[in-house]
Amino acid sequence: MIAAFANRLGLGLAALGRPGYMNLGHAADLGDTSAQAMELRCHQVLDAALAGGVRYVDAARSYGRAEEFLASWLASRKLEPGAIVVGSKWGYTYTAGWRVDAVEQHEVKDHSLATLRRQLGETRALLGAHLSLYQIHSVTPESAVLGDRGVLDELARLRDSGVTVGLTVSGPRQAEVLERALAVEANGARLFGCVAATWNLHERSCGRALADAHRAGLGVIVKEAMANGRLARQAPAPLADAARALATTPDALALAAVLAQPWADVVLSGAATVDQLVSNLNATQLPLDAATLASLDPLVEDPARYWSARSALPWN
Repeated sequence: MIAAFANRLGLGLAALGRPGYMNLGHAADLGDTSAQAMELRCHQVLDAALAGGVRYVDAARSYGRAEEFLASWLASRKLEPGAIVVGSKWGYTYTAGWRVDAVEQHEVKDHSLATLRRQLGETRALLGAHLSLYQIHSVTPESAVLGDRGVLDELARLRDSGVTVGLTVSGPRQAEVLERALAVEANGARLFGCVAATWNLHERSCGRALADAHRAGLGVIVKEAMANGRLARQAPAPLADAARALATTPDALALAAVLAQPWADVVLSGAATVDQLVSNLNATQLPLDAATLASLDPLVEDPARYWSARSALPWN
């Protein structure tokens, strides 16, 4: 489904479908956060992505109105199902009410069967036949969803209808969750056809598990390749120096380093503006040698430290 894309960069809509996110500098990127202005901006970035060869777009029920904005773009551009691959996710409910300040929770996690049925209905109402991939959002070791027979059977019915079923994993134990997911079967066949995980120059702990998943035939999507902006707006010295030597930008180099991993089928750009997307697209034309990649090894962080820092990022 996603392994044959000529352009392996995809577009994630987390920063485009709601006014609040944890990306550094998100508020400055957005400016006007009215729903009308954000829908227009989302359409503009989607137009630039399509023109740049991007053929995978990633949304979620918890990304505010991302599915709605994507649906209106697909309709206004008269794109037929299959023209691009559309993925979305269930398991979190958006609760911020289009606000950023004084919001205790921006999203609430619930992997129950009732939530799956409700959110799948909501997604289908907006995206219809465009939906190609539906993922459990952010499975962690604490989640019981991989053992919930009711949820798994419902997902198996979705798989058998022609929609690929996947999951996203998060936290310092991503590899452990992915190993468990590979063993989940329904009706005599592996349930999951795709996994999305965090891998970037700071957090590389699940690389071996993703290589195993790729060899097993799963599509592999890499999310948070820019470490929530830490590798762009606050580019550390090794990354900034290497980018300068290659006459490119830190964001393009950080993405190119992920694209250099042979198991990465699609790497998501989280661009919130057209300029950011255009800069990100340069990654697809940036050849990297072993010496350049090795020069970035000092950026690796302990997974527990990385995820602790991520959880402390403010919504803005």
